[in-house]
Amino acid sequence: MVRMTRSKTFQAYLPSCHRTYSCIHCRAHLANHDELISKSFQGSQGRAYLFNSVVNVGCGPAEERVLLTGLHAVADIYCENCKTTLGWKYVRTCFESSQKYKEGKFIIELAHMIKDNGW
Repeated sequence: MVRMTRSKTFQAYLPSCHRTYSCIHCRAHLANHDELISKSFQGSQGRAYLFNSVVNVGCGPAEERVLLTGLHAVADIYCENCKTTLGWKYVRTCFESSQKYKEGKFIIELAHMIKDNGW
């Protein structure tokens, strides 16, 4: 007997009328351009963008890391479709009040995303 399986579908699709960012590995939607806060971030593999919110990502456990701007509690984020690590979520910023705006925000490295929908 042959067992048929369905491929996993994306959890969320962003409106096709908006510019979006997708996972470069599987093309799952990740973020709407309107959620982009800054393009001036550095990830472990090069440039990265800071987003207010993202879709189709899972979040690992939080851990404290020393980043370029100091000590932060962050959790790695990964694509829910292909499981590639994309960047991290700022869970808590430690000590520096000037860094509080990052709490709850998401970093996605450019090496792992592509622009979609009419760029």
